[in-house]
Amino acid sequence: MASDVPAASLLGRRAEVIADESRRGRAMCAALAAATDDWLAALLQEATGGDTSGLALVATGGYGRYELAPGSDLDVWLLHAGRPGVTQLAERLWYPVWDAGIKLGHAVRTHKEALGLIAADLDTATAALSARHIAGDPAVSSRLAEEALERWLRRAGRWLDELRRRVAVRHATAGEVAFLLEPDIKEGRGGLRDIHALRWAEYAGPVLLAGDAAALTGAEDVLLDVRVALHRVAARASDVLLLERQDEVAKLLGGGDADALMARVSTAARTVAWVSDEAWRRVETGNKRRSRVFRRDQVLSPDVVLRNGEVHIDDGVDPAGDPSLVLRVAAAAAGADAPIDRQSLDRLADRAPELTGPWPAGARDALVALLGAGRAAIPVLEALDQRRLVERVLPEWAPVRSRPQRNALHRFTVDRHLFEAAANAAGFTNTVPRPDLLLVGAWLHDLGKGYPGDHTDAGVALMERIAPRMGFDEADVAVLVTLVRSHLLLPDTATRRDLADDDVINDVASVVGSIPTLEVLAALTEADALATGPSAWNAWKAELVGQLVDRVAHVLRGGEVAEVTAPHGFPDRAVLALMAQGRTVVRAEPPLLTVVAADRPGLFGRVAGTLALHGVTVHAADAHSEGDVAASRFRVEAQDRDVAWEKVAADVRRAVEGRLAIDARLAQRSRTYRRTPAAMRLVGEPSVRVDNHASASCTVVEVRAPDRLGVLYRITRALADLDLDIRIAKISTLGHEVVDVFYVQTATGGKLVDRDHVKELERAILHQLSL
Repeated sequence: MASDVPAASLLGRRAEVIADESRRGRAMCAALAAATDDWLAALLQEATGGDTSGLALVATGGYGRYELAPGSDLDVWLLHAGRPGVTQLAERLWYPVWDAGIKLGHAVRTHKEALGLIAADLDTATAALSARHIAGDPAVSSRLAEEALERWLRRAGRWLDELRRRVAVRHATAGEVAFLLEPDIKEGRGGLRDIHALRWAEYAGPVLLAGDAAALTGAEDVLLDVRVALHRVAARASDVLLLERQDEVAKLLGGGDADALMARVSTAARTVAWVSDEAWRRVETGNKRRSRVFRRDQVLSPDVVLRNGEVHIDDGVDPAGDPSLVLRVAAAAAGADAPIDRQSLDRLADRAPELTGPWPAGARDALVALLGAGRAAIPVLEALDQRRLVERVLPEWAPVRSRPQRNALHRFTVDRHLFEAAANAAGFTNTVPRPDLLLVGAWLHDLGKGYPGDHTDAGVALMERIAPRMGFDEADVAVLVTLVRSHLLLPDTATRRDLADDDVINDVASVVGSIPTLEVLAALTEADALATGPSAWNAWKAELVGQLVDRVAHVLRGGEVAEVTAPHGFPDRAVLALMAQGRTVVRAEPPLLTVVAADRPGLFGRVAGTLALHGVTVHAADAHSEGDVAASRFRVEAQDRDVAWEKVAADVRRAVEGRLAIDARLAQRSRTYRRTPAAMRLVGEPSVRVDNHASASCTVVEVRAPDRLGVLYRITRALADLDLDIRIAKISTLGHEVVDVFYVQTATGGKLVDRDHVKELERAILHQLSL
């Protein structure tokens, strides 16, 4: 007790603890809580003159649990037995805390008032579970703690149902710690609050199984380390691990870079989420069991049964003697949409052998059945991952386990992305001739991301080794290798190349080789994109890929490319008729915007800039000119459903006629246009690639850059400055990166072949993007 030391001097000890970076995580939290205890105890001593009879100062919440991070609030209760002047006494306690700039959650209550709230309010009830005596009369604190627990037990059923409901709502709101680019390590799914909720539930009776408490403590250690470091880096309370702070937090903690940090966070959060999901499922099913009559065991596979809603291994089976058992149990669980019994899972973890050689009979069929279960397979695969059993099945899996993809395009770690891709692929198995190749290809297409070098090259080498081990024959191995090597072929070609170019179609056909492979690759393309993130697949991309697949399929069936109608067919008769009129025409018929006007430098850019002002995204464009008249057709999408297209068309007309100050308006809007700097840093520096071989008649210019207001306008301004005509444009936004491709010609209708001219083009584009 520090009652003989002035409170003001004890406050300095808090600052010393926070500044001491040798103390991390849990140790730092405990030290800070102890220093705070001494300070508050001294404040109470000074406020009461030493007379604390019938009075107690109690820590609750994280402070009560000794989990006080540098920026944490102080949650304290002042308990009393009707003491006169307690309000003034409390103010003498609280004001020094406020003066110190520390957030304070405080309450002054009698024993009866506190119990009344504990009985009626879940937040108060859980706070009381962590109540800890700081100073004053210990009997007051201990009496409240005992009776608070009694009230909790009396209302356990009600509180557990409410806790479970709140956990679900919080998960839906805060997202997943394991997978978000910028996770909330406290409130997100798999975060610290999930651990707190499970410990509160444990007061009502056991909800955790053997080993769960230790697993939660280990994960909590990681998350507390990160939270404390984050508070130190931010110099304030902050539980969202923002991208711009991840490098600093990683440096403060040591043990690798930001990627390594996020891998540790992901691993810890997945453990918490898995234990949490399992525990709350048991709470829910436990309630149902009281009124349920159970059926006899249902045999799902040899030595595998469904019992009381869980998949069990027969007691007499030794997993060491059956190399296919892990996959058979997992397939049975996914097929029954049921979890694997924990004891059975632990037996597999203890005894299952590693599949390093040729797979035994039935193992590949079990894998295909597991993956073919779709979304029901994901929780089963996550359960296997918690016991490192995925690596027993596939030793090459280890490098991608919890491997982060720190970019705005991908929403999952590499391993979870592969789980999700396979689950999506299960929805397309009835559209392909070889569902097994689709499922295995989807599961392994990005496995190379865990290995050095180009991930596609690494993935090909891995597939060439893994597929024969699984028992696929030479022809099937060749298809699987093609799926890995070409898993980005269709979307990249569809969104960046002219689909009316016969050479483009023939090139894709030569790579794919056959109709069955094309059908599987098309299904994999969509499954992969859907597993990547919301910006990776949309109706426009689906349409383009579909057009490409149709044209390639025609060639693979023995037809000529010319026999298939070209996708865009621009200009059509209607546009040619408008051009013949020789006047400005702007028609907004979403998703198409058609512009006919006098041909002049920068016409394309003026339209693009005007559309940017209205929040309209350009996905693609075609251009054509005859004499002094030019026509363009833009495929567009409005960010705001209520966009006034009449106003858009009117402003486009003003722009092409030189009556709209596009630069000034863009500059004005840029001041209120928000993009997170962190997301920009993920993309890296802009780049320009010029290709004179991708088209017979045009130079193809590909530009990658961070997405920002007016980026398309700036690129096209650079093209106009060098007197280049845009014939086709393919515009893609992938997360926070744009990948814009332009088919251009010189003023004389030729390619851009002069090296100096090419260098000037690159210089002009990069300059515009730097503004």
